[in-house]
Amino acid sequence: MERTQPTAAPALLEMYQAMVLVREVEQALVRLFAENRVPGFLHSYIGEEATAVGVCAALREDDYITSTHRGHGHIVAKGADLGRFFAEIYGKEAGYCKGKGGSMHVADPRLGILGANGIVGGGIPIAAGAALAARLRGLDRVAVSFFGDGATDIGAFHEALNLASLWDVPVVFVCENNGFAEFTPQQAHQRIDHIADRAAGYSMPGVTVDGNDVEAVYSAAAQAVARARGGAGPTLVECVTFRRRGHYEGDPQAYRQPGRGQAGEQDPIAIARGRLAERGELDEAADAQIGERARAKVGEAVAFAEAAATPDPASALTDVYAGRAEEGWQR
Repeated sequence: MERTQPTAAPALLEMYQAMVLVREVEQALVRLFAENRVPGFLHSYIGEEATAVGVCAALREDDYITSTHRGHGHIVAKGADLGRFFAEIYGKEAGYCKGKGGSMHVADPRLGILGANGIVGGGIPIAAGAALAARLRGLDRVAVSFFGDGATDIGAFHEALNLASLWDVPVVFVCENNGFAEFTPQQAHQRIDHIADRAAGYSMPGVTVDGNDVEAVYSAAAQAVARARGGAGPTLVECVTFRRRGHYEGDPQAYRQPGRGQAGEQDPIAIARGRLAERGELDEAADAQIGERARAKVGEAVAFAEAAATPDPASALTDVYAGRAEEGWQR
C-alpha cells in the first residue's frame, strides 16, 4: 500500500469522530474492568482524547509512536484494529502481542506502534532511537513519543532531548500534561509552569498548546512533524489537558479536589461538539449516529475478543528472544 504524507488538515468532524471512538473504547474498558471481565491493571485515557487524535492525524501510517501505561488512546488513534486491540487487553491469542502484553504493552510495528510502556518515560529514548535509525536508513519517517509531565523529571527525558537536538533527529516529543504525575500535582514536583520551557535548554522549539482543543493540537503537531521530516530536528510539544479519572481504575483520588473529575468545560469532545454545532456541521441527529457507530464498532471488537482463544500455557516462553540476526548484529 502506498503511504503518503497528509497534505491538508483533517476536517474537525473527522477528528471528532476519532475522539468519540477513543472515548467509547475507554468507557467500555472501564466498564469491563469493573465487571472483572478483563485481567490486569487499567489506566483510563478519558479526557485526553484530543492529544492522541490531534497528533496522530499529523502522522503517516509508517511513522512511529511510542506510548505509555495510559496508551489506549494513542494506539486507537494511530489506526489499530479494534478486535486485535481488545483481544490483547483480554489476554487472548488473537491479540496484537498474542495476549502476552495486556493493557500496558500493546504494539504493532507494521502500524509504527512501537509499544506502550509501563516504565515512566521509557518510550522517550526508544522514539529518539527509532527516528535516528530511520534517518540512517534513508527512510522518510518521523517518530513521536507520548509521555506525561512526571516523565520530564527523569534522566532519559533529558538525555534523549539532548542527543536528538545535537544530531537533528526527526522526532517529536509530546508531553501530555494532565497536571498529575500519578498522584502528585505538577506544582509539587516542578518549579516551572510550562514544561515546554525545558526545550530551551536543548536548543529546540518548545510549544505549549491547549491539549483539549484537537485543532490546536493538530496544528502544533503538524508543524513539528513537518520540521522533523524536513531535517530541522526535534520539537517539544506540551499539551495541557485533564485526566478525568484516577491514575488507575479503583484509585480513591484522595489527592484531588472533590468534583474536579467532572469538569465538563475541559472535555475535548464537548469542546469539539460545540464548535461543530456553531459552524453548522453537526446536529443532534448526526451526533447520535456518530455515537451509535462507535458503540457498534466497540461492541463487535469486544465480542471478537471474548470469543477468541486463550493462549496455550506452553507458549509462555516463546517470543522472548529474537529468532534471527538483524542487519548484521549477532546473538
